[in-house]
Amino acid sequence: MKVFWDPVQLHHTPRFFLQRGQVRANFEIPARAEALLQACRGLRLDIAQPPPADPEALLAVHPSAYLDYLRSAAAEWAALSDAGPEAVANTLPSPEMLASGARPPASIAGRVGWFSNDSSCPIGPGTWESAIAASAGALAAADEAAAGGHAYALARPPGHHAYAARAGGHCYLNNAALAAERLRRKGVPKVAILDIDSHHGNGTQGIFWERADVLFVSVHGDPNRYYPWFVGHAGERGAGPGLGCTLNLPLAFGTADEGWLAAIGAGLAAIRDFGAEALVVSLGFDASKDEPLAALAVTEDGFARAGAAIAALRLPTAIVQEGGYNVDLLGGLLTRFLEAYAG
Repeated sequence: MKVFWDPVQLHHTPRFFLQRGQVRANFEIPARAEALLQACRGLRLDIAQPPPADPEALLAVHPSAYLDYLRSAAAEWAALSDAGPEAVANTLPSPEMLASGARPPASIAGRVGWFSNDSSCPIGPGTWESAIAASAGALAAADEAAAGGHAYALARPPGHHAYAARAGGHCYLNNAALAAERLRRKGVPKVAILDIDSHHGNGTQGIFWERADVLFVSVHGDPNRYYPWFVGHAGERGAGPGLGCTLNLPLAFGTADEGWLAAIGAGLAAIRDFGAEALVVSLGFDASKDEPLAALAVTEDGFARAGAAIAALRLPTAIVQEGGYNVDLLGGLLTRFLEAYAG
């Protein structure tokens, strides 16, 4: 299996993270990627630097105003008087504001809020370069899948919480959505996205909410108790042409291997029924029982069994890395998943 990785992805070093009213160290650190990269080397996989992300591919998912914002936010923020080291939103447009004609302001202090879903996506000097490199890896993995192959994008920062024009949950560009859209534009009639990160892929759901050509399946912790809080419920099935093309499989806190794998099995059955001809996997390891913000209780064996079950679909597949924050264990979890996937 080919692995796509660019060392530029280590340049994003977020510091700010607000949890239960306390500012804590950010979990989404460069060491996550280094641990995953070491595992790929241990497996003797072919690690390649992807070509630069195609601007047209980015614009197929994210509007130009949002991309321009991400590109310039760090420099504009640094030019503010008495600014902190990272751009962080402290005011977000409410539904009432949006309903009464809200629009993005000229000031970067306001635009950070306009283009953010929460405060967990600080933007610093290396954020844009890292995000665009992560997306390049996802697009390259999709190209491998479009040619009938399989590839792993070591995407960092992750992407599945990013909406078309709104960052959130450590995510800036939606790597999985970019991969799925790339497959569609390469001529794959039906694409499925299977998200097994422990957090609901709300950004991915939002991007494909009204699409009939992309099935989105997410297995995640119950959003009544867990980020992203407001979406990810079983009754959300899409709208318009996309009605029935969203499948959420939320799980109770503490769900372990058997319940998690049963939900994945239900998702795989839906993918078969949909008639998908290529697959994007949003691969998160934060379902691990050893995660710092654990909601689920999946073991190493559980991740291996998930890898084997997904491989049994026998679909060309782009695997895109999402969450997982226990740096000491990430490499071992990726090794077990990919070994089982390869059979």
